[in-house]
This record gives sequence, C-alpha cells and structure tokens, in this order.
Amino acid sequence: MQDAAGNRPSGPSEPAKPSKPSKPSKTSGKTAKGAAPENGTTKEGAVSETTDIKSPGSSETSEPPKPPKGALSRRRLLGTAGATGLVLGAAGSAAGYEAAADDRPTPLTSVGADMAMFHGKHQPGITNALQARGHLVAFDLAAGAGRTEAAALLRRWSATAQRLMAGEPAAQDDTSVARDAGPSSLTVTFGFGHSFFTRTGLEKQRPVSLDPLPDFSSDHLDKNRSNGDLWVQIGADDALVAFHALRAIQRDAGSAARVRWQMNGFNRTPGATAHPMTARNLMGQLDGTRNPKPTESDFDERVFVPSSVTKDPAWMANGSYAVVRRIRMLLDEWEKLSPHTQENVIGRRKANGAALSGGTETTAMDLDKTDAQGNLVVPINAHARISRPDQNGGAALLRRPFSFHDGFDDDGVPDAGLLFVCWQADPLRGFVTIQRKLDRGDALSQYIRHEASGLFAVPGGAAEGEYVGQRLLEA
Repeated sequence: MQDAAGNRPSGPSEPAKPSKPSKPSKTSGKTAKGAAPENGTTKEGAVSETTDIKSPGSSETSEPPKPPKGALSRRRLLGTAGATGLVLGAAGSAAGYEAAADDRPTPLTSVGADMAMFHGKHQPGITNALQARGHLVAFDLAAGAGRTEAAALLRRWSATAQRLMAGEPAAQDDTSVARDAGPSSLTVTFGFGHSFFTRTGLEKQRPVSLDPLPDFSSDHLDKNRSNGDLWVQIGADDALVAFHALRAIQRDAGSAARVRWQMNGFNRTPGATAHPMTARNLMGQLDGTRNPKPTESDFDERVFVPSSVTKDPAWMANGSYAVVRRIRMLLDEWEKLSPHTQENVIGRRKANGAALSGGTETTAMDLDKTDAQGNLVVPINAHARISRPDQNGGAALLRRPFSFHDGFDDDGVPDAGLLFVCWQADPLRGFVTIQRKLDRGDALSQYIRHEASGLFAVPGGAAEGEYVGQRLLEA
C-alpha cells in the first residue's frame, strides 16, 4: 500500500434525482469535473509513495437549469417537515405532499451530470478522478473463439460503453437499472492479458512488456482470481450506474467469452467532505499524496506508451499497462497498533498526511532528519520512504485503486483491503522495480497480503468510428 493521495471534488450538499435527466454537454475527452488529480488518488496497496493516483476535479459546478413548474419536488417533499430530516408519521407525510404538490422537481446534481468521453487519445478510466464505485472483471474467450469473435466482441463492448458513458440506455434490451440517473462519471476501460494473444493467433503482436510478473515473497495468489484473456474496468459515482454498465458488458459477452473473475470496490463519494481532500484508505491513512500529476512534464512519459517508434508494437501507442492486485489488509492486526506505531509504519501523520519530518501533506519529506536520540524521524523501513521515486531510480506509478470489503472469512477476520490498480508505460520499470524494493523490507508488508494479480495491455483510446483494439485486431 503506498503513500497515496487523491483530491476528490466536493459535490453538492443535497443531491437528488430528477424525473427526467438533463443531457450533459460533451467535453473534449475529459470529465466535466476535471481530468486528473492535483494530488494523487487513493493509494494503498503495495507500491510506491509516488504511485498513488487520484485525479482531482473541480468541486464547483454551474447552477443547474430550472425544470418546468407543476412537478413534485422530492427535495421539498422530504424537507417540508423541517430541516432536521426526522422521519414523519403518515399524517405528516400527507401534509408535506400536499404542500409541495405544485413545486418543481430537482434537476440532476453535479454528481449525476458529470460525463467522461469515450473517444480520445487515451481510454477513459486512467486519468479521470477516482469514482465512488468500481467493478474489475476478467474474461476468458470461449472454447473455439478466436480473433474474429474477439473483434466482434470489442466492437459490441465499445458501442455499449460509448452509449452508457453518455447517459444513454444500451442499444438492445436495456435493463432500466440506471433509467433515472445521469452519466455519473461512468468510465469503461478495456485491456488484453498475456493469454489473449495465444487464443487469437496474435503472438507476434504481443508486447514484451506483457511478460508475466515475477513472484514476490508477499504473494499468496489465487490463480482462479488472477490474469485472464480480457480485462474490463468499470467506474462511476453512482452504484446503480456502475452495476448497469457491468451487466451490459457481461450480457454483451454472449457466447464469445465467460467471466473468469470479478471484484467490486468503492471510494469516498464526491461531496462527502466539506472541501476536496486526499482520500483515506481502510487503514485510515491519507492515501495518494505523491501520486504523479498530469501537470508534471514527465507524466505522459511515465504513464503512457509513446506514439513514436519504441519496443512496444504500434497498436499500443498512447496506451498504458495496468497492474491489478487484490491486496488484503490484515485490519485486526493493524488496528491493534497505536496511532504512533501506525504512523512509523507508513512514515506520515495519520491526521493530515504530513511526513513525520514535519510540515504539511505536500511538504517534501526530509529523509535525513533525526530526533534528539539520533534516530531517523522517518524510519528506514517506513512505507513512504521505501516507495519514493528517488529511492527507486525514478520509478513511479499512477495509482487508481478501489477499496473492498467482501465480508469475513471462516475465522471471522474481515476480508477487506485494496483493489490496487496502477498505470505505467513500462511495468518492469514501474511496478516491478518498486514492488521488489517493498518486498525486501517494507514495514507495511506484515499487515497486507497480495491475493490476486493481473497484468494487462490497455491500448490507446478509440477514435471516432473506431472500437477499442481495432488497430490490433484488424491490422
């Protein structure tokens, strides 16, 4: 779990659903909120302090248009009894309904109206702000399915993703699950696993960077929940919108592919805090402080495959490599530690994310500062120290994870932690370099366990009229 942070835009204080969603205006390749984070995003899992990601977005939105008169306002209906929000009896509810009968419905909030663009230089879901709900799903092609079936599947998936991200229903047999919601920052991202190229006869187009990840001492991997031919990442700021997209993608798979594994996660909801701030992970630490920022001159170089001639095949231009790890947090053990000990494990203050060497969350960490007894203020094995880019030859990752809680195991231990997703132009130089360093002496390693893993090649964004992966599948 790295030292990660993420600015999340502050949403409206009183969201409500309209009877008729307003059509959001399209923006050029970015969400209405903003494309990438000022600080990083939620981080946590197992990688560098600079590896956390969280795209920030602006919390301010323009006044939504006023809907026509004559419709019942849910906000007024629920609020007629007073600002306390206490539950009313039957008589009070009836009076409230009558008083609000000619009021106007509340339009889409900024959370529901925010829209990410499907077409663009890069696929959505990489530099967008962290979303409140996420689904990670891997598929294997069905027996007998090959390149032709894969191309048809990606064509269907791309068409569905484009419609749903615009707040429109699926083209066929829409389930109406998200009928009342806007786009809600929905993003759908597609990637290819190592085995995909063998199944489709495209071995010569398989990138060298997609070679399997090495084993790490902290790994306790479940092979049934790792890897896969195809990978889909779905994120949205509304749980029903995310689920709607998940079901549409699964239905579109038809007989061409079957689900290999699925993982569901969450983050803080936009507007849950009084002002935009770095998110906290399930250990209570601010997570994402040193995530790479799109404003940095070498951001694209670290995160995306260049379009110029490189060791990667041409179809990967403007794409990225996603490392996906299910990282279990041993919360019962972690929560036995005193706050002081927890801070020494991470190397940062729990309250505000500041380095133990002093200052604020964004103050540079002083690695050489000592206390009165001559001990390093930031312990030599602190997670934030070990994962720093300057301690790993400049290696950095763009982290964009989701937390998860899947109940309890047979011993009553919470099955919770981080669905760690990180992005880089070269996984060997990025994730592998940092994880090897963490594997050798990170104080955090005794409180986490890597239980599933995957590496996927995520091609660049589809241009208008294209589907994702077309340059590979129709080369």
